[in-house]
Formats: sequence, structure tokens, C-alpha cells
Amino acid sequence: MKRAFMTLPWWVRWIALPAIAVVVLGTLLGGLVVWLLHLLFRLLLIAALVAVLIFVVRKVTSSSSSGGGGW
Repeated sequence: MKRAFMTLPWWVRWIALPAIAVVVLGTLLGGLVVWLLHLLFRLLLIAALVAVLIFVVRKVTSSSSSGGGGW
């Protein structure tokens, strides 16, 4: 394997093969980063919705307990 690699021209060893590796691994890493950002966005969205729900429930229960007539 090493002999086959060493018989390649210099530009294949030092330019073409690293370029192929960067494209393949870059695409893989890019997909992973996009997936992680998507997951983070979903988690933040869930946290925001839960916070809004808690705020609305507290607002409704505090106004109904004070005799304001609710909605």
C-alpha cells in the first residue's frame, strides 16, 4: 500500500487526496453541526413554550383567586 502511494505524482499526494478528505469529512462535520444546532433550537423552543405556559397559568390562577372574575 505504501509503495502504491509513493508511486503517485506529488500533486495527487499533497493536493488531490487532502482535498478529497476535506470535502468528505467537511460534509460529515457540517451535517453534524447542522443537526446539533437544530436540536439546540428545538430544546430552546420547548423551554420557551414551557415558560410561557407557566406564566399564563400563574396569571390566570392569580387573577381568578383575587376575585377578578377570570377571563
